[in-house]
Amino acid sequence: MKFTAEIDVMPKKELLDPQGKAVMLGLEHLGLNTVQDVRIGKHITLQLEADSEAEAQTKVEDACKKLLANLIMESYSFKLHQN
Repeated sequence: MKFTAEIDVMPKKELLDPQGKAVMLGLEHLGLNTVQDVRIGKHITLQLEADSEAEAQTKVEDACKKLLANLIMESYSFKLHQN
């Protein structure tokens, strides 16, 4: 079976997000003073083969924990869709 995983990796809320702060300052310079916070992360799309949805979830979890996210500084979430 074919699956698509939509993965979002974001910096943990407790940590400073320098990219988000830089974008926030840029928005303020553009006159967009109503924006209160900006966080910059990654959106990753994986297409994979698996025998079941449970196996696909396990494979995506492994990819996130071992490669896609730095668990010390980032958190991740994903949605899995069967193709």
